[in-house]
Formats: sequence, structure tokens, C-alpha cells
Amino acid sequence: MDLLNGADIPATDLIKDGTEATFMVDVVETSQDVPVIVDFWAPWCGPCKTLGPLLEEAVTAAKGAVKMVKINVDEAQMIASQMRVQSIPTVYAFHKGQPIDGFQGAVPGSEIKAFVDRVIEATGGESPGGQLDDAVEAAEEMLTEGAAADAAQTFAAILGEDPNHATAYGGLVRAHIATGDLEQAEAILNGAPAEISTSPELEAANAQLELAKQAADAGPVAELTAAVEADPDNHQARFDLAQALHANGEVEEAVAQLLEMFRRDREWNEGAAKSQLFTIFDALKPNDPIVLNGRRKLSSMIFA
Repeated sequence: MDLLNGADIPATDLIKDGTEATFMVDVVETSQDVPVIVDFWAPWCGPCKTLGPLLEEAVTAAKGAVKMVKINVDEAQMIASQMRVQSIPTVYAFHKGQPIDGFQGAVPGSEIKAFVDRVIEATGGESPGGQLDDAVEAAEEMLTEGAAADAAQTFAAILGEDPNHATAYGGLVRAHIATGDLEQAEAILNGAPAEISTSPELEAANAQLELAKQAADAGPVAELTAAVEADPDNHQARFDLAQALHANGEVEEAVAQLLEMFRRDREWNEGAAKSQLFTIFDALKPNDPIVLNGRRKLSSMIFA
């Protein structure tokens, strides 16, 4: 599945080495039709050797929505002077013959992708990042509607375009959780690229996986409720009840039981109540009312 719906364009048509003699054609004239990113560099510049390939990768991924010209400042001092290039690497984006954006110095790959997306969108194009975001939104909707297998296929296609797309990676894990294939979900999570392994999206997916594993072993709510009512200080029964409630979709009630447990004995089983609360909070969206209210109540107990 090619989410960007464009044939691969040879990199030689998108990226070229420019000179003072070709600058008017390669940059000024070409930018009348498509934005052109100009990378001012030099062979002796260390950061340029890092930035250049990342910039080329982002431009290639845009599949023709933007082009790139590399200018060696040692061989094009007049152009560098006209553009007031005082340090390298310096990057400018041209549209309709004029510079519209730019930056200096080496920046992370994520910022380079964002820069390329911003240039494309500012000139009326559709960036690969924007298209992938639309695909993620569609996959999330599939997941919400119960079409987990279709969602997993879409998330996987997105990752084929951008292997470090944290939202899509987390979504793929959540889709497998939804189908009940917890082993596959765990395998995917364990294979996450290092760059995104600690992202909030993957932390949330990991928390949801942990809760799904617990749900498989959850006890009967009625029996556990009776046990807690018979002995309110039976912490194991209350902890098991919270897990059972969560497994049944009663998340707010599960949080309430864990907060009560923390109030009674915050140190029980090495602070299990607090740990379980954080797992539930991590699995939800940060602005979820259950998270906001739960964190507020927990904080008031901690600092009381």
C-alpha cells in the first residue's frame, strides 16, 4: 500500500549539485513551479556531513513535492555572500524565486522532516507528513469502530512509509491488543526502533498491553466485591477487584478502588496501588477526565 500515491521519482531528478552558473535555473526558475531547498555546505564542514543526508532523505520521501540543490560555498562564494551565509550548514527554501524559510546548523532528523513538510504546505502542496497524519486518523477511526484488523493493516502501511512514526507504531500495537493477539503486540513493541521506544505513544501502548494481560487473569467482580466489603483491609482482594473492574471496562471504578487502597496502605506490596494507577493513567489520553481527576486525588493524598 503506497499511502503517498506517487510513483518513486529518481533522486537525481530531485537533488542536484548547483553552482553559481546554474543557480538561476536550478533554484530561481525551478522554484516558480516547485519549492527548492538549498543546502549551503562545504567539504570541511563536519555538521554538513550529518545534515546533508538527512535533508536528502526527507526530500526524497516527499516524492517530488520539493526539490533540493546543494551549493558548495567554497566554489560559490558570490552566491553565499548574496544570501548572507555566515556559517554552515545553512539551509534556505525558495518559492517563486524568493527565500521563504530556512535555518542554520545541524538539527535532528525530526526537525528536518518538519521543515520540509512546512515548506511544502506553505507553498500549497501536500506534505508526506500531512498525508500520513490523515492515514493515522483513518486507522484510529477503524480501531474505534472495531475494525482492528483493517486498522493494523493501515498502521503497518504507514510504518512502511515512515518506520519511526510513533503514533502509527503505537497504533499497530493497540490494534493487535484489540484482536486479542497479545503475543504479537508484545513482539511488535519489543521491536520498536530505539528513536521512538520511549515516546509517549509507545509508553501508552505498553501500559495498555500490561492491562490486557491482567484482564486475561481477572477474577469475578461479584466475588471480589463481596470479599472487600467483608474485609475493607483485604488489600489483595481490593487490588484484584480493581483489575477485574478495569477488565470489564469500568475504568473509573477501578481507579476509585486503587485510590482507596492507597489511602489505606500506600506501601502495600511495594506501592502496588500507585504503580497500577500510573499504568492506567499512561494507557489513557493525558487529558482524559479519569486521568485528571485521578492524578489530582492521588497528589492530594501524597502531599497531605
